[in-house]
Amino acid sequence: MPIAEPLREGVVAVAREAGAAIMAAYGQGIAVRAKADDSPVTAADMAAHRCIVDGLARLTPDIPVLSEESAHAVPPGRRRSWSRFWLVDPLDGTREFIRGNGEFTVNIALVDDGVPVFGVIQAPATGVVWHGVPGQGAFRIDDGGRRRVATRRPATPPLRVAASRSHLDPRTVAILRRVGEHDTLGLGSSLKFCLLAEGGMDAYPRLGPTSEWDTAAGQAILEAAGGCLLDLGGRPFRYNQRDTLLNGPFIALGDPDLPWRDWVGPAA
Repeated sequence: MPIAEPLREGVVAVAREAGAAIMAAYGQGIAVRAKADDSPVTAADMAAHRCIVDGLARLTPDIPVLSEESAHAVPPGRRRSWSRFWLVDPLDGTREFIRGNGEFTVNIALVDDGVPVFGVIQAPATGVVWHGVPGQGAFRIDDGGRRRVATRRPATPPLRVAASRSHLDPRTVAILRRVGEHDTLGLGSSLKFCLLAEGGMDAYPRLGPTSEWDTAAGQAILEAAGGCLLDLGGRPFRYNQRDTLLNGPFIALGDPDLPWRDWVGPAA
C-alpha cells in the first residue's frame, strides 16, 4: 500500500528522536533490570518507548501501537482485532547497548492485515536511518543525504552471510557450512536487515528465538529493496496472527533466487 511522504518523514523524525533519547543514556553507567522473560531492559529502552509512542500518537492518533515495552499489557484478543497497527522495538539490541559496541537500533513498522507495509530503522550510534515501503523502494539517509538502496542481485560467491553476534547456535553453524564459499559477519540487532537491503550482505539465517518487533521493520525495508524474509517453508513472515508474538525460524535473503532450501533442509 502507498505510504504518503509526510507520514514517512514524520516517522523518520520520531525514530531520530528516540535515537537521541537512547544516546543520552549511552555510556552513562547503565542500570539494567530483567524483565519477566529474563531479557534485559534499561532506562534507555523506556525513554525511547515513550518517545515513539507519543510521536506516533501525534502522527496517527487512530492507529494503535504495540511496543516491546508495553506488549505485556495488551491481551492477545485485543491486539488481534487490530487490522492496522504500529509494531515497535524501541531499542533492538539491548545487550549490544549494554556492551557499548554501537550495534543497536530503533525499529518502527506499520503492519496492515499482517503484512509489514512500511519500516524505519535508525542506528543511534551513527545517526543513519533506513526506511522502505515495498513497491515504493528502500532508502538510506546519512550525512551524505538520502539515496535509494537495493539488494545484491544476482548474489555470486563468495556470499556474505550475516550471523547473530549474541545468538549463533549449532544448527545455524551447520547451515553456514552448507552455504559454500562465503564470508561471515557477526552483527547485532536489525542492522543485519539494513546491510542486506543495501547490498552489503546476501543472507541471514536465524533459527534461534526472535520476536515480531525484531523483524517487521527489517522485513519491510528488505522487501522494498528487492529481498525477502521467509519461514523455512518458504512463506513470507506475517504478523499478529497468533496468540504468541514469538517468531519461528527464518531466512532473510537479498537475492530470493539463492538456493536457500539446500542450506536449511536437514537443519530445519
